[in-house]
Amino acid sequence: MLELKHIGKDYDGVTVLRDISLSIWDGEIVSILGPSGCGKTTLLNLILGLTEADRGQILFDGRDITREPMEKRGFNIVFQDYALFPNLNVYKNITYGLRNNPGVSTEQEVQELIRLLGLEPHLTKRIEQLSGGQKQRAALARTMVMKPKILLLDEPLSALDGVIKESIKDKIRQIARDYHLTTIIVTHDPEEALTLSDKVLIINEGGISQYGCPDEIITKPETPFVQEFILNQLEIKRNNIFRLFSRDGQMQAQAV
Repeated sequence: MLELKHIGKDYDGVTVLRDISLSIWDGEIVSILGPSGCGKTTLLNLILGLTEADRGQILFDGRDITREPMEKRGFNIVFQDYALFPNLNVYKNITYGLRNNPGVSTEQEVQELIRLLGLEPHLTKRIEQLSGGQKQRAALARTMVMKPKILLLDEPLSALDGVIKESIKDKIRQIARDYHLTTIIVTHDPEEALTLSDKVLIINEGGISQYGCPDEIITKPETPFVQEFILNQLEIKRNNIFRLFSRDGQMQAQAV
């Protein structure tokens, strides 16, 4: 279990995160949701160990890792831009981390992951030959072969469209389930967070507005911000879809 206790972070005298306390159980998918500048990426970096907390504690399986360096935590991240090596093909990208850690995953485990993510037809391709969804799956595979204790994803679906986005969501859910892997996702999209996650952490101005299951967020918003940011955005999206279909219907009627 990952526990954050009264975490705080300041930059140049400005409080970016204040009194963040929560628990994430093994195998859970948790989305960190909020507007730009709310502190969600800073929180992800604190968990990863890329940034150090100014206040509070981070515990993993009861062990205090607050001051532990990133390389000793055993967590791993897939960045928004994938950070794949353009000079290597897909297979070499996936197995790059095993060069210095050859015993982490066997070749059989690597091949199972490749099959899970549907990457068999693309292993000899260079990175520029891949679509956005294929790059995302290659980045996931490269991270997963290192068997992270926690998987961190920074806006994993932001550059993807429609069907591809849904496919990647399915893969993330399957990885979390099959590997019993705690997965933490940063996103600005309420629909993405609510449909992908077991729990959603909503941050506003550096503090927790609500932390709970998607159905709790939708049916029992705890603050005006949650009501405005989550439910109103979803309602706007819903109305835009209805308006689009209504307009298309009117245009078809006029054409007839």
